[in-house]
Amino acid sequence: MKNSFSRQSAGEAAILDAAVRLFSANGYDAVSMREVASEAGVSKANIYHHFDSKEALYRAILHQSAEDLSGLVETLAEGAGSFESRISEFAAGHLKHLDGNPLASRLIIREAFSSDDERSRVLVDQVFGSIFERIVSIFRAGQQAGALRRELDPALCATLLMGADVFFFQARDMLNQLPQADFAAHPARFSREMVEVMLRGMMNPEGEG
Repeated sequence: MKNSFSRQSAGEAAILDAAVRLFSANGYDAVSMREVASEAGVSKANIYHHFDSKEALYRAILHQSAEDLSGLVETLAEGAGSFESRISEFAAGHLKHLDGNPLASRLIIREAFSSDDERSRVLVDQVFGSIFERIVSIFRAGQQAGALRRELDPALCATLLMGADVFFFQARDMLNQLPQADFAAHPARFSREMVEVMLRGMMNPEGEG
């Protein structure tokens, strides 16, 4: 890949914006470099000036979309505060990241559900692997500190936390049509109450009645 994310030019930004719109709408395989060039208002040769291949362009999108979330995760993994406050902060930050980057987020979600083994490996290498590993480490640290039950699988806990945010992000339009799901209009409330349920459970500790 020829581009540098710290010194991204206006041309590169236009190409990336066009590519993420097309990839998120149609999928990686259905989009040609000619279509990306047309959408970006540049020549096909101009794209290849910045990116060696369609795969390099795709990886650039994944890398860019992961940067902000990676920063949040690193801050929480290395930072202070109680286990519960760190998990709550991640859940809220993760949902804000999804909402703030809707096209790239939908592209990654689309790829996660439809990719073959090779592109799944790319997703893990470029986006998901290090982020997931750090979230698992937060849950593991919670276990070591005695805040979380030791028999729980930290990777399963991380999956449930991130999965709840992804479902809310993807299904919010539908949830807004359900009178019972009034939390759909309030992402911060959803995040707060979701973490409360996840950490404290649904069952009344005093039992029925």
